[in-house]
Amino acid sequence: MPLMDHLRELRNRVVKALIFVTAGVVVGFVLFDPVWNFLQKPYCDLPAEVRGADADTCSLIFTGIFDAFFLRFKVAIIVGILVACPFWLYQLWAFVAPALRGKEKRYTYLFVLFAVPLFLSGAALAYYVTEKAMQILFGFSPEGSVPLITIDNYLGYIIMMLLVFGTAFVLPLVVVLLNFLGVLPHRAIAKWRRMIIFLAFVFAAIVTPGGDPFTMMVLGVPVVLLFEVAELVCFLNDRRKGVGDSTADLDDDEISPLDDESGAETAPNR
Repeated sequence: MPLMDHLRELRNRVVKALIFVTAGVVVGFVLFDPVWNFLQKPYCDLPAEVRGADADTCSLIFTGIFDAFFLRFKVAIIVGILVACPFWLYQLWAFVAPALRGKEKRYTYLFVLFAVPLFLSGAALAYYVTEKAMQILFGFSPEGSVPLITIDNYLGYIIMMLLVFGTAFVLPLVVVLLNFLGVLPHRAIAKWRRMIIFLAFVFAAIVTPGGDPFTMMVLGVPVVLLFEVAELVCFLNDRRKGVGDSTADLDDDEISPLDDESGAETAPNR
């Protein structure tokens, strides 16, 4: 297709995706109360002495006139993106698919199949540890101080936790996808294994919103374990395809070494 046709196709796909997201935002406004109660629960489950409030009350403050409206709007957008994700992901796929070969399409299907449960698992872990992470962070407050957490600050924190953990859990799957596409061989992964593990913890320390050691370890350890699983999958895939074989790097017109009766390799006579 000419460039302008590609741009028109992209525009049409984007418009359709935005229509579905807008419909999802409407659903988000309708479902605001249960969604907000779900997001607020980690904070409300904190001990009363940590929150600096009565045991029967759980309240977040807002300081701006429009904060309450923007809270509903932000939550509605989040719900809208999640509800409409099958539709806008399809639009993205429909735009990219014509440029992919059959094998690449199959790998993309597998990527989506495994990416969704991995992302949800990471988000679930983030939701579970958010209460403990806040309890640790609030523990550094001086005696006599009372935490007054704004709605906007709390919403930004928990959404960032969900996104960071969910995305981090998908990163090892990207390594597997690159290996299946032939871009990243296992020998390169094995060579940089120690550096990758080190960078995984550096990444966890940088991207976690609180920056506390507890959250960093809770994110870093599962990511490293998932990376080890990804490396094993890459090793088995390369072994199945014969990548790393002594004859794999030979040119088509180059003679491969022969094995003598004792099992030792000898160079053939030319």
